Order: sequence, then C-alpha cells, then structure tokens
Amino acid sequence: MIIQQDDRLVFTYDGEKLVIEPWGPNAFRVRATKLAELPAEDWALLPRSGGTSEISISEDSASIVNGKIRAEIDKLGAITFSNQKGEVLLKEFVRSRKGLYEPSLQGKVLISALEVEAREFKPILGGDYSLTMRFESDPEEKIYGMGQYQQPFLNLKGCELELAHRNSQASVPFMLSSLGYGFLWNNPAVGRVTFGKNVTTWHAVSTKVLDYWICAGDTPSEIVESYAKATGTVPMMPDYGLGFWQSKLRYQTQDELLEVAREYKRRGLPLSVIVVDFFHWPMQGEWKFDPEYWPDPEGMVKELKEMGVEPMVSIWPTVDHRSENFGEMEEKGYLLRTDRGHRIAMDFHGNTIHFDPTNPEAREYVWNKVKQNYYDYGIRIFWLDVAEPEYTYYDFDLYRYHLGPGVQVGNIYPAVYAKTFYDGMRAEGQEQVVNLVRCAWAGSQRYGALVWSGDIHSSFESLRHQLAAGLNMGIAGISWWTTDIGGFHGGNPDDPEFQELFIRWFQWGTFCPVMRLHGDREPHSEPLGTSGGGVCNSGAANEVWSYGDEAYGICVKYLEMRERIRPYVKELMKEAHEKGTPLMRPLFYDFPQDQGAWDVEDEYMFGPDLLVAPVLYAGVEKRKVYLPSGASWQDAWTGKEYQGGQTVEVETPIDRIPLFLRDGAQLPIRG
Repeated sequence: MIIQQDDRLVFTYDGEKLVIEPWGPNAFRVRATKLAELPAEDWALLPRSGGTSEISISEDSASIVNGKIRAEIDKLGAITFSNQKGEVLLKEFVRSRKGLYEPSLQGKVLISALEVEAREFKPILGGDYSLTMRFESDPEEKIYGMGQYQQPFLNLKGCELELAHRNSQASVPFMLSSLGYGFLWNNPAVGRVTFGKNVTTWHAVSTKVLDYWICAGDTPSEIVESYAKATGTVPMMPDYGLGFWQSKLRYQTQDELLEVAREYKRRGLPLSVIVVDFFHWPMQGEWKFDPEYWPDPEGMVKELKEMGVEPMVSIWPTVDHRSENFGEMEEKGYLLRTDRGHRIAMDFHGNTIHFDPTNPEAREYVWNKVKQNYYDYGIRIFWLDVAEPEYTYYDFDLYRYHLGPGVQVGNIYPAVYAKTFYDGMRAEGQEQVVNLVRCAWAGSQRYGALVWSGDIHSSFESLRHQLAAGLNMGIAGISWWTTDIGGFHGGNPDDPEFQELFIRWFQWGTFCPVMRLHGDREPHSEPLGTSGGGVCNSGAANEVWSYGDEAYGICVKYLEMRERIRPYVKELMKEAHEKGTPLMRPLFYDFPQDQGAWDVEDEYMFGPDLLVAPVLYAGVEKRKVYLPSGASWQDAWTGKEYQGGQTVEVETPIDRIPLFLRDGAQLPIRG
C-alpha cells in the first residue's frame, strides 16, 4: 500500500514500512524498517530544512518530486530516482517473479526467478537485522568521495570498501556520482559497500533501519554544497590555522619543545602551531601534564603565545585500568563495554579501554578534566588521536556503546569524540574551533574536525595514496584535511632517498588545507624514565633544518610561499565554512564539462585559481600535466601561457612542484 502523509510518501508491504520525504532542496531522505516504528535518530543529517514535494499516487505506482529530483515507487516497492530531465540517476536492483502476478507492473520490475530483493532485512536471532541494499549499476559511472582509504584510486568504481574505521582509514559514506547525484549512507553500522560493474551493494552487519539521503544536481559543486547543507560545514578556520604546524613523535619535555619554537623564531621562520604529542601525561586516562617533564604548562603556553605560536596538545580517549579516573568512570558507565572477555581494547603501554563519547555524561566528564588541566592554561587546539577508536584487534562485534552495539553504531565514534571538545569549547565562548582528529564520519566537519590521514608509511607509494585520500575526503564533506608531511612510519633524516621524499611531500603540503610536519623518524632516542611521561621514547629530529642544507633551503622557500598565499587560503576557508566547498578538489569539480578532467587522478585544484600537480615518484625530472579546457593557464614558475584542453610536459627540478595559474590569476607564488 502507498499513501501520502503530509509531504511524505509512505509504503507498507509485508511488515516493512518505507518513507520517502524531502530533506533539503533537490533531495530525499529514504528510510525503511521492519520494526514497529521508525527509529528517531538523524545520525549525520541536520534537522530537515527546505525542500517541497509534489506527490502523485495511482493504482500501480506513486511519485514524489522535490525540485530537480523525482522518486517513483511501484506497488511492490521498487524505487527509481531520476532528475528533472527524466534521466535515471539510481534504481533499485530487483529480480523477482512477483511481477508475474501483477501484469500492470511488467517493465517496472524485471521478471526473474532469482528472487533477489533490493532491500533485504535478514533477521538476527535475538533482535534487529542484517541489512543489504542493492542498486542497479551503470558500468560507465564514476564514483568519488566515501572518505579515506589507503589505496591509489580516486575513482572508486569497481572498488569494495569496508564501512568501518581503522588507523589511517576513515569511512565517510557519502558518494558523488558522475551521473549527477550524491548519496549518503546515513547509517553508523559497520558494514561494506561494493561499487560493482553490475550491482552496487550496501551492507550493514546489524541495524534497525535502512536510512539514506540522495540529492540531484547539475554540477559536482551543486551536489557537494547540497550535502553540506544537509550535514553541516566547518567553522571558520582561525588565522593561526593557515600557517605552518610543527610536530614530531615526540617532544619529551617542556624545555625541548620551547627550544624548538625559539629556534624557529631565531631563524626568522614562520611558525603558527607547535604540538605536545602523546605521553606527556602521567597515565592514559589522566588528562593532564606530567609535572616531572612539564613543570610549568601555564608558563610554557604564555611564552609560546608571546612568540605568536599556538600550542596544540594530544588527547587520547584511552583509560588505563590503573589510572586515577578509571574506577569512577567504570562506576558511572563512561567507558566502552565488552560483550565477552576482559574489558581491554588497547594494550599500548598499559591495559586500556576507551571512554564512551556516545554518552553525553561521559563527554561532559572528559571535557571538564581537559578544561581544568589544559584549556584553563590557554590551550585552544587539541589533537584528538586514536579517534577511530583504534583497537589492538579490530573485533568490531566485541564492543558495546551507550547507544548500542559497536557493529550497529560504532562508526559514529569519531564524530561524537570531536563533538565532546567542540561543545566544550563553544560553551567557553570560543567561536573558531579547530581540532586535529585521526578519523571522521559524516557530519564530523561541523564539529571543527581537521582530519589527518593517520599513521601512514613514509614512501612515495604512500604519498600517492594520500593524494587520492585527500581528494575523496574533500568530496565527502571533510574540507579540513592534512597528512604527516614525510609520512609517519620510518625515514631517517640523513638518508638522501628519504630527503627526496620529504622535499616532494613538503612541497605538496604547502598546498594542502593545513600545512603540518609530523613523523616518527629514525633512529629513536631512549625513554627518559620508567614511569609517567618518561616511559615512551622519541623519534629523531623532525624540524625543517633536520634534513640537510639543500632540503632546508627548499623548505624555507615553501614556508615563505605558504605565508604569501595565506590571504588566498583564508578565502578558501571562508568558502568551506559558508558552502562546504573543499579546498583541494579533483579537476572535474571546477571543470565538469571537460570529460578529460574526470580521468585525471594525479592533479587537483587548490581553490578555483591554482592547479597543483605533485611529483609522486622518485627521481622524476619531468612530468606531464593535463590543463582543463575552458580556461587559459600560466606556468607559475616560467610564466609561459597555455590554452586548456591539452597535456603539457614540464620540468620538475627538486625544488619545484608544477603549479599553474588559471585565467590570469595573481597569486604570489614566486614572491
């Protein structure tokens, strides 16, 4: 049965209830369940605003139109989405004989003995469902977004992706299709999606509801901006976020960190943020400085701010069983629970379990500790590490949250972890909130999440993976994104091969939303002690002067360049805040009519005026660059002019990353 309820279409059949309703301009939210009532959670979506519906119901089918998108549902529940031109955008995959008994429906459902349902709710013994959602697949479709995966593919067609978080993997399940639609899988359950040649299949291991959001648009930018209206945008980036961030694993003492900041100032080098990394605390779950190694945090913060440098402090969500807060947090239900075995999720320097940010009281508890021991000293940026959350073993079915089983709600963790700090900082009157987070889910951006790509390998292969990850994160709504320049794992600053990788990565980092140096360099130093903040060792030096004279000169060149283009970056940040526009985006975002732009995966636009073509392989002296049609291009280094729609070959000496200015844009690349 299909009926109209207010401005919604409601379909019921054999215990299933499905609702299609407008959710913003040119968009629908679709939900279905076999429970008595639809669950109330909006998950990644903001409360509905905007959108209208025109509904028509006939004997055999019904349709609902909202601006540029139309949904048609037949009597047996099969849905087809199309745009204002009548072109099919997305259609459910149904292979059933039921249509044989409904002659008027032939052509709506492909008659088949396979008996494959589009929406398959498979009951789980004891409660809820395993859910599979199937759509027809266009083999020529290109798919982008979905967050961050450690692979080189920008176009995700043909890929299978785990809908789960891991260290360096962030599942942000929004996809942009070259066919002209955007699709959000609005479900925080652990699962999987396959963008097959024949079928697109979404799967949730355990859930109560099918929930997705779909919009139509004439351009990629229109689609991404619609998604941003539905899920939120980043705050305005504070000015100190636009410059250079210095970090390493790990400054072991207050004196060591201060001396690095002083050296930057002595050398006249720009420095905006410096980082106090992990194990500055007495124990995990004691959110405060270890006084043995950080005796005067208030004085440290004061000196840094007098130098014009903002301190950022690492926070882990892990709580050691021996820590001063464990007993109270366990008693009050502020920790993750395990369905079997001992309550241990991570065993790095102690047996630990994560606090549970799906519990509002737990969020308030942790923020109050952080406020007392960091924020009240003047610290205004936090590094929210281990945010997936990271487990020693990724047994997702083991953990249980305040909101439900980990397999059913676990992907929400990084978003509510970021919300913990965002809400606390806003309550203190801070308007421009930015916190570095090692993971994200859909909607994380509205909580000031600056996501970095995790503990990645130091190699050119990894560098190539990060480019694809960053571009897809931007499409998925995560406008603020960065990497560890040079990669995280490995790399000796005295090794010429690593110096080359570092230089190429540093050049690229200049044209990322945030320019941040970090890494675990070789060889390691020894721990300073046997307890508290002294138990963890440190990597080798990781400052710009640590890589030899040639690398240092090149780093200085790009540090100064980043300073010169800060006004441009600030304008890009404003667009991200107001419209959800990604700072770095694939060429097709700005040139959707150029079919060649859709095929390029190793270049990108940094804002509307600058094309960036990173050097992604060792020993490269030249590289080819595609210049999109519909614009003229100037080589930012040589001044040579080119017309778009062609591929050119340019020199790539070690101190140069290929850059092209669009249509006479004036950016101070060379000073």
